Amino acid sequence: MEQGWMWELSPVHFLRLRRHTQDDDTLSPALRLDTFKMAMHTPDSAMADGPVVELLLRRLEASDGGLDSAELAAELGMEHQAVVGAVKSLQALGEVIEAELRSTKRWELTAEGEEIAREGSHEARVFRSIPPEGLAQSELMRLPSGKVGFSKAMSNKWIRVDKSAADGPRVFRVVDSMEDEVQRRLQLVQGGQAEKLGEKERSELRKRKLLAEVTLKTYWVSKGSAFSTSISKQETELSPEMISSGSWRDRPFKPYNFLAHGVLPDSGHLHPLLKVRSQFRQIFLEMGFTEMPTDNFIESSFWNFDALFQPQQHPARDQHDTFFLRDPAEALQLPMDYVQRVKRTHSQGGYGSQGYKYTWKLDEARKNLLRTHTTSASARALYRLAQKKPFTPVKYFSIDRVFRNETLDATHLAEFHQIEGVVADHGLTLGHLMGVLREFFTKLGITQLRFKPAYNPYTEPSMEVFSYHQGLKKWVEVGNSGVFRPEMLLPMGLPENVSVIAWGLSLERPTMIKYGINNIRDLVGHKVNLQMVYDSPLCRLDAELRPPPTQEAA
Repeated sequence: MEQGWMWELSPVHFLRLRRHTQDDDTLSPALRLDTFKMAMHTPDSAMADGPVVELLLRRLEASDGGLDSAELAAELGMEHQAVVGAVKSLQALGEVIEAELRSTKRWELTAEGEEIAREGSHEARVFRSIPPEGLAQSELMRLPSGKVGFSKAMSNKWIRVDKSAADGPRVFRVVDSMEDEVQRRLQLVQGGQAEKLGEKERSELRKRKLLAEVTLKTYWVSKGSAFSTSISKQETELSPEMISSGSWRDRPFKPYNFLAHGVLPDSGHLHPLLKVRSQFRQIFLEMGFTEMPTDNFIESSFWNFDALFQPQQHPARDQHDTFFLRDPAEALQLPMDYVQRVKRTHSQGGYGSQGYKYTWKLDEARKNLLRTHTTSASARALYRLAQKKPFTPVKYFSIDRVFRNETLDATHLAEFHQIEGVVADHGLTLGHLMGVLREFFTKLGITQLRFKPAYNPYTEPSMEVFSYHQGLKKWVEVGNSGVFRPEMLLPMGLPENVSVIAWGLSLERPTMIKYGINNIRDLVGHKVNLQMVYDSPLCRLDAELRPPPTQEAA
């Protein structure tokens, strides 16, 4: 009967049968027949299910010790992953089989390596393409293997260049013949004889990206304590019929896998910047700060520069550092009484300052731009505060986008986010600023701080904040800070005994450190990989949990 069936095979079925049984003398006639039936009635995509499991159990029963999953896949002419799927299916049934995961390393040719093993190395092809009368170098370089092959052939001293030729540099052979060692070595690897190559030879082939070391993971499968070739299907659901009939008592049930991951629901995902931003915002709120409105990306030069006591000839106001707007080019509404006080402070001095002694121009102050820092929002907030009588101490913060005409590189973009904190109260000093900074950075998990004197146009004194980076083993800058100058605060109308301390840092730098991103263009911009946004974990800044102060300490 089986012989009659064999005569009815189509050419496709015959080739499939050969693929599963050829050159395998270890198969008994019964196993050959089982393999034949599976090949005829089972598509390749389905062979990773029941039929492969059944065949694996039959082969395991006939073996003395065990089976290697990769060798079995090669013998059966199927993908190794199909056999791995059968192994994992049997593992889920309990002690039917024992499977030991093994890792072996082997050398494989890359796609380019396979091409060279077949057609010869680049340098050999260049050598063969040069006729006895020579070849123009420009023409040789246009060959598919020209650039790489020319360099290697010159290193091997197979060819030479005659730069005195009448029609330009010409390439000639130096030797009559050569041996293509690169092709020979790659063919050895291709034939499974990689061990015949020395470490230096393999290293050279790897540098040329012709050879790669790959790790092959296979399973060594052996019989388990409950081994059997007949596997009954385990139930996965308890039905009302099973309960009413009592048949559930005699049926095997698949055990629960409490370690299995649930299916993630389809949903949106927050960008890493937003995750870190929410953490910073929470820290400010815990410290009693109020968020400032920062919804105006377009700002006048007055609020961005002049109100901060930054002179109109300052380099930061140059077009090389700032994006100015063409339309609308000027701001129409400014608080003119305040503008006059700012003008007088710049040009004549006042409030204990001699000013900058230059001709202050209203037209320059009206120029619109993309704000270069969120301190312009702080200036607006402090001006509104000064109009409220009596004065009330406040703590403000903001986290928003700013724009600068920067040269783009791995750490700089033309737009980024700035984090800013501002505290206004009576009699604040540099000591208060240091204390607030230590509290703020401690909540970020940064406890080792140093302060370095610095210069800012609108703060005096000013300090750069440094933290010791455990990974880099050095001190790195993490922020800037200072006390706002009286020339900035008093024209607003704030009382003379009120001081304002402030500090700022970028949002991108801690985000890049937190998520291990080296290039800012991988974090922000059109080159961002959306899979990175999907895979990025929740942000938990490493804050230290300190015990509450005792009564004596308080």
